[in-house]
Amino acid sequence: MTSLRMIDGDVESLNVVGFTLMATNCKDYDFLEIEPHWQSFWEQTKAFRADNKSSLPKYYVLDMFPYPSGAGLHIGHPEGYTATDILARYKRARGFNVLHPIGWDAFGLPAEQHAVKTGTHPASNTQNNIVNFRRQIKALGFSYDWDREVDTTDPKYFRWTQWIFLQLFKKGLAYVDERPVWWCPELKTVLANEEVIDGKSEVGGFPVERRNLRQWVLRITAYAEQLLEGLKGVDWPDSTKRMQEAWIGRSEGAEVLFKLENPALGDLKIFTTRPDTLFGCTYMVIAPEHPLVDSLTVPAQRDAVKAYRFKAASKSDLERTDLAKDKSGVFSGSYAINPINHEHVPIWIADYVLMGYGTGAIMAVPAHDERDHEFAVQYQLPIIRVIQAADNDEKLPYTGDGNVVNSPGYDGLSWPEAKKRISADLTARHIGKATINYKLRDWLFSRQRYWGEPFPIVWVSETDYRRAAALRKDLPTSPVTFVEHGVTQFALPVPDVSLPLVLPDVKSYLPSGNGESPLANETAWLEIWFNVETGAAVPATQAQPAGEAWLRARRETNTMPQWAGSCWYYLRYLDPRNATAIASDEALKYWDVPDLYVGGAEHAVLHLLYARFWHKVLFDLGIVPQSEPFKKLFHQGIILGEDGVKMSKSRGNVANPDDVISAYGADSLRMYLMFLGPLEAMKPWNPKGIEGVHRFLRKVWRECLNEEGALNPRISAEATLTADTSKLLHETIKKVGDDIEGMRFNTAISQMMILVNALQKEPALPRTALSDLLRLLAPFAPHLAEELWARLGESGSVMTAGWPSFDPAKLVAISMKIVIQVNGKHRGDINVPVDLTESQLVELASAEPRVIPHLAGKAIKKTIYVKGRLINILV
Repeated sequence: MTSLRMIDGDVESLNVVGFTLMATNCKDYDFLEIEPHWQSFWEQTKAFRADNKSSLPKYYVLDMFPYPSGAGLHIGHPEGYTATDILARYKRARGFNVLHPIGWDAFGLPAEQHAVKTGTHPASNTQNNIVNFRRQIKALGFSYDWDREVDTTDPKYFRWTQWIFLQLFKKGLAYVDERPVWWCPELKTVLANEEVIDGKSEVGGFPVERRNLRQWVLRITAYAEQLLEGLKGVDWPDSTKRMQEAWIGRSEGAEVLFKLENPALGDLKIFTTRPDTLFGCTYMVIAPEHPLVDSLTVPAQRDAVKAYRFKAASKSDLERTDLAKDKSGVFSGSYAINPINHEHVPIWIADYVLMGYGTGAIMAVPAHDERDHEFAVQYQLPIIRVIQAADNDEKLPYTGDGNVVNSPGYDGLSWPEAKKRISADLTARHIGKATINYKLRDWLFSRQRYWGEPFPIVWVSETDYRRAAALRKDLPTSPVTFVEHGVTQFALPVPDVSLPLVLPDVKSYLPSGNGESPLANETAWLEIWFNVETGAAVPATQAQPAGEAWLRARRETNTMPQWAGSCWYYLRYLDPRNATAIASDEALKYWDVPDLYVGGAEHAVLHLLYARFWHKVLFDLGIVPQSEPFKKLFHQGIILGEDGVKMSKSRGNVANPDDVISAYGADSLRMYLMFLGPLEAMKPWNPKGIEGVHRFLRKVWRECLNEEGALNPRISAEATLTADTSKLLHETIKKVGDDIEGMRFNTAISQMMILVNALQKEPALPRTALSDLLRLLAPFAPHLAEELWARLGESGSVMTAGWPSFDPAKLVAISMKIVIQVNGKHRGDINVPVDLTESQLVELASAEPRVIPHLAGKAIKKTIYVKGRLINILV
């Protein structure tokens, strides 16, 4: 048979064997037959294929792609996906060339954990999960362009993830450092945060500790100001912008140098946002990891400090900075000298100070900081007020506005003025300077795991690095180095032509036992002769190949985090089969960046921040034409369980989309997810509520077809709608379009329900009215709309029929319903022309049969007219 598909506004004939636009032979609304039929039709005709060279205006709508877990889709996934699908189908109907892609964020810890338990390669488990996810998504009828499907574990994909890392590396934005990780001595492995519960390993319940290991780190802090500034130009929820602003944490203050009692130890540098409170500093605090801890600890305090540091090593940063936790610390035995008043202040070690923020040391002002005050009270440290409230409030700690006191030379100044003056004086005396600090820390970018992108890096000696530099011109200006066992190792990037660097098959997925990933056990892959020009490698157990380009090297054993592949996937969708670039210049220019990005708010400060960072680097390199990746962002709300709490297997309140589709059909599920309430709201799942939506779809079926599946005899090409229903139809066309654009899908569905109820009351149904109804319904319930469109004998697919138009003139009311009250009590209703004057309305209302008895023999004292709504006659 022949089917039809729209390309650039033209109908293209496609010969698809076994398919017909006359649909199924169902007499009743048999969604189990109808839905697979149309899904196959769309797939075979490539109905949703986007064209990179179209002359149509483009629209790029993007979902946050899923991690394909073994559990499959849960009911929360289709919520956001349905919303974007409705929008995508609507935009196609409005004449746009729509890009609506899907893919898989498939590297991750669960697949590796499964591999450790079963010995099955993570790739095998991952692909099985993808097959299941793909089946479930297709069963929902989403209009994805499957030709653009991506998988972050595919070497053809992660080749470009590795390539982007190399650009960061060459730009000086990647380096190596020792950073703390969770280490389990019993399991001899590094654990992810989610594998640590209450200071113990999830598996076995063994104690864990913080241990420093060599890690790759990305210098995201170099883009802190750009990341802040860019938020001003994007259409994002204000709450998400605020979260990113808080995460970046820009603060203006001063760096101050406190001399130490022992001059040989130099100075203790601190950052403070309130240099105006320097006279109130009564003690210092340094992080347990601060490099001066050992030097500052006096012999009498060494055992106490050692025990405290060991205890602090078992806490996460979140636990350490929790304002509600009990404050703890230990005195080092040493003192610093306050540069502004030369007072000697004790130096304490406390875990509420983190090494990664500022300098890892703070000055404590307990009179004006709640955390410092709590600590000072606990350890009986001095508290000196230096800010006086305008109302002379003596309560401490005081954190409000006021003037400076107990600060010789600055007393009486407002605190902002004192801040400026003291910062300037510190600069003049070379003991401090005004500066800007960021809470944002550089991005820890490596994992001691197998199932992740291998780093395209080898480690070589200094001599071999210099040899490589003579042969390669793409090495960074400043080499990345790391000292191991007293020997400095140099990081050498593999040549671009050798990408992708793929993971080797391993005998065991268990960690190496020394903190490195399982890759450290694969000696033949790890220790190599490396060709610096081609990237070729042979095991080091073999003889060195001939040629000056061959160097002795050791591969990097860390792998990239799951965030890597999701930082740029939206770009790969533009040109997913391109073997020479992330995407062609033409595709990047035509599609630009997503016009709408929909996903959960839980990604506000991780994925969304990391993707913005990578995109800005690519922009600076001239690879992408714009500086921000996502113009408009929308967060769908969470679907809760029936019990009103978040769905989880342990609670037994998870709803499976497969079960709902089997019972009610995909169209009913799509409609119900959108009808639950505003898309952005959190709302509970109610399995009984879907029955109402399902009845509505059956009602639409019965309006079109009789019990035998033939055309409803009420349908006629010559029939016309009553004036009120005609007006309602045009109102519905306008409202549904406006609501889709505004992501108000629940009210769009309500409006269509009102229209169908009105159509039921019509003596006859014009074919054109049903045509309009089905085109309105098609983005929401596409299977039913396609089936009924074909059954009505309409040409082509409902997808290519365009969006119905409304007549603005018919939106203007010619009559209105007015409530009639007498002395405030309802006595009747009346339909009158909209241009009626108040005196004319009173005359008509007074003549209404139900009103006349209440006016008989009484004088009208006054009338109150609420225009367009009611007339109240006072007698």
